Amino acid sequence: MNRDHSTSPPLHLPGAEDTIVALATPAGRSAVAVLRLSGPAAHEVAARVLVPWQETPRRAYLSALYDPSTRALIDRPVVTVYAAPRSYTGEQLVELSVHGGYTVPALALSALLAAGAREALRGEFTRRAVANGKMDILQAEAIGDLIDARSRAMHDVALAQLDGALSNRITALRQAVIELEALIAYDIDFPEEDEGPVPEMRVRSATSELLRSLDALLATADTGEAVREGAVVVIAGAPNAGKSSLFNALLGVTRAIVTDVPGTTRDALEAVIDIGRWPVRLVDTAGLRETQETVERLGIEVSERYLARADLILACGDDAESLCSTLARIHSLSAAPVIAVQTKRDLATPCATAAAELPGLRGTAVVQVSAATGEGLGELTAVVGTALDQAQGTWEPDVPLLTRERHRRAVQLARDEVALFDRARAAAELPATIAAVHLRTAASALEELIGTVDLDDVLDRVFSAFCVGK
Repeated sequence: MNRDHSTSPPLHLPGAEDTIVALATPAGRSAVAVLRLSGPAAHEVAARVLVPWQETPRRAYLSALYDPSTRALIDRPVVTVYAAPRSYTGEQLVELSVHGGYTVPALALSALLAAGAREALRGEFTRRAVANGKMDILQAEAIGDLIDARSRAMHDVALAQLDGALSNRITALRQAVIELEALIAYDIDFPEEDEGPVPEMRVRSATSELLRSLDALLATADTGEAVREGAVVVIAGAPNAGKSSLFNALLGVTRAIVTDVPGTTRDALEAVIDIGRWPVRLVDTAGLRETQETVERLGIEVSERYLARADLILACGDDAESLCSTLARIHSLSAAPVIAVQTKRDLATPCATAAAELPGLRGTAVVQVSAATGEGLGELTAVVGTALDQAQGTWEPDVPLLTRERHRRAVQLARDEVALFDRARAAAELPATIAAVHLRTAASALEELIGTVDLDDVLDRVFSAFCVGK
């Protein structure tokens, strides 16, 4: 991850002179806990509490950790030392692997604080890495995405972004804007050169190609959102239609209460699973029916709100009539694609014949499943995967995606400014010097994305969501 981004201007970093420490692993019962110590005095602070202290970089060794005040033994950690700039933060850095649990890590942290370090803020280690040119802001966000990934798809996209796929794409687009800006600047500054003015066709061609490239990247935003957040797949149907049993069967673990009493699910339950290429936010909802019971009515209203924003709906029923009723109710609430699912396949008569006879099912493919035996679940997940491919489009893990609203806004702004430049130049509405301001704004929007400008507010937003030890 130690890439050289030293071409970016130094970023203002409050507290950069401090040596910081934090647990890099969550508190709780575990075999090992890791503490990170980074900053100008990291080695000196570590030397005050570790015996022996060995400053040889990148060599793990066994030491003893003592309380600096009482000299009481705390633990015998494995210590790894890193020398600036060859560390995660680009600073002097020490990692201590101590025994896990609550007491040992807490005592170890207290010892390092007493020895001269201060506790790190959220994301401060990674923020220092950005400030010291070890990565750009997009790569820093990718680290957060990798930690938060709840699906293989998000894992793959985050790894590609961490490897620089999106950064390289944004950098190339920024360079294209700057080259177009240079053409206009040449025309303004050297209008009487021997070769004459820059041909208008050359400017138009470069502008059109830039707009196409920006549009192509913007088109990935919806896919990026689906990969990051998961496609919302709602299980809907009448009470006691087998929705919660199907939810549990697809998860492989029991998350919902399954009973024979209608109206058991009073709220929506969510879980993230991988189906085919897509992460799926699977939602189990309250049964759809008319009721005067206040609490159940609230649950049904929640179900209706999920249906309104679903990417895909699994309409459940245990016979043809209940499926027809469920489909009619769903179509009145949502425009999302629907897959008809006959539940309780092990108990009910298949709907295949009725599907051809009942108007509500005519032309509808019905997937038959049994949560109890597992029959049909493989077919259902395949159908869901295909439906999501059709609804969301296709993507490849190595193709850069815009995965955050911040990304989309910045690229959209750049695209809008280039379009304004193109329109102003074509209509000769503005002098070239004024029209070129749109290109400078477009370049600035892309620069903000990768952090080639000093924008502390951007950094504050990015790292506010990080955990303390990162």
